[in-house]
Amino acid sequence: MANPNIISATTVKGKTFVTNLTTTGSILILSNSFNSNKVFKVESLLVSNRDTANAVNITANFYNSSSVSKALTSGSFAFSVTVPAKSSLVILDKASSIYLEENKSIGAIAGTANKLTVVCTYEDISL
Repeated sequence: MANPNIISATTVKGKTFVTNLTTTGSILILSNSFNSNKVFKVESLLVSNRDTANAVNITANFYNSSSVSKALTSGSFAFSVTVPAKSSLVILDKASSIYLEENKSIGAIAGTANKLTVVCTYEDISL
């Protein structure tokens, strides 16, 4: 069921995921597996720069696969955006929320490893 009808949802759970971007490669932020019978409504995507002196760039991508290592980037919703030192950046919020259908994922790429933390809040909508 690639695009479940959310009108027939049986459960909606609020969830938060936090990860440090430890490499400059694509790191999985959120994945909705194939045949999960779920839709994820991504309510916010926040990035904080823990470096006290240097700005760091971030790219946030949407993937047409539940694995960032097996997929080609379908599109970027933040491309090489600078996060100033000791600052945070809102990439997505309720006004710009997105739905993550089955077999789709979100990943992030840091310009410098071990400097950025990503916080993703979302609704896990089960059918």
